[in-house]
Amino acid sequence: MKMSTKGRYGLRAMIELASHGGETPVPLSVIARSEEISERYLEQLMTKMKKADLITSCRGSTGGYCLARDAADISVGDILRAVEGNLNPVDCSVDSEAACENSGVCVAKYVWQKVNESINQAVDGISLAELVAKIPENEEKQPGAVCACQK
Repeated sequence: MKMSTKGRYGLRAMIELASHGGETPVPLSVIARSEEISERYLEQLMTKMKKADLITSCRGSTGGYCLARDAADISVGDILRAVEGNLNPVDCSVDSEAACENSGVCVAKYVWQKVNESINQAVDGISLAELVAKIPENEEKQPGAVCACQK
């Protein structure tokens, strides 16, 4: 399975957002500049993450984005599903008879189900806080969740 730019950029943006500590909203321009992602494209990703209740936003001159909950409670899987949709490698990896006309007799479906389970287990087992802690300059800092616009 190959991750699209939505997943890769969405994850990078969330790591950047969480690395700011959560005290104040982070402007989109700061994230875009730091991650070298177009503001327009990043705005589309942030809209999806806001709909998934992963982030909140504040308007105004001191506005920006904040995590909607603690970074330890947001998994990589949450982020990827918000921007990519499901992470199934093939449609028949879910138990949907409509996914494939051979679904009832296809033995290969077992392989895709196992791959799907492994992907979900891996991405759901890594928290955003874990990733932020791996940034060398953040080893001492704890990513926060509640910023000024949420109080």
